[in-house]
Amino acid sequence: MRAFLILLSVSLLFACGKPTLVDREFDIPDSGWTYSDTLRWDFEVADTNAIYDLLLTIEHGTDFRYQNCYVRFHTRFPQGEVLTEQVSLELQTQVGQWLGECGSSDCELTIPIQQNAFFNQPGKYTILMEQFMRQDSLPGLASFNLRIEDTEKRRG
Repeated sequence: MRAFLILLSVSLLFACGKPTLVDREFDIPDSGWTYSDTLRWDFEVADTNAIYDLLLTIEHGTDFRYQNCYVRFHTRFPQGEVLTEQVSLELQTQVGQWLGECGSSDCELTIPIQQNAFFNQPGKYTILMEQFMRQDSLPGLASFNLRIEDTEKRRG
C-alpha cells in the first residue's frame, strides 16, 4: 500500500504542468508543407492580466535541406484586428549542426516564439501560421505544435 501511495504521489506531481491556452499539434504530410496548408490555432482569453509563453515545437527529418524555415504568423484579435509577422525558425547552427534533440533520422526542437506575452482583450483569438519559403512544397517537416503556457505571473 505504501508503494502504491508513493507511486500515485509521483505520478500526480509529474502530471501537473503549467495551465495552457493552447496545446495543439499539426502533422505535415510526407509530400511536404505547401503554401495552402495554413495551420490554425483558436483559443479564448478570459484573464487579460495573465502572462504567457508561446512555444513552438518542430519535428523534422535530418534530411531537411535548410538551416531555417521562414513562416508568417497572423494573429487575429477579438475585435477583428490582424497582426502579421514574418519569423525565421532557426533549425541549425551556422556550422550546420542541428538544434534540439536529434536521433539518427529526426529532430525535435522547441522555439520560444514570444515570452512574457499578454493579451489585452478578452475573447477569441486565432493564430495562423503559413509556410513562407521560396519553395511551395517543403519536404522534411513532420509536425508543428503550438503551446501557450500560463507562466503563473501577473502583469501590473
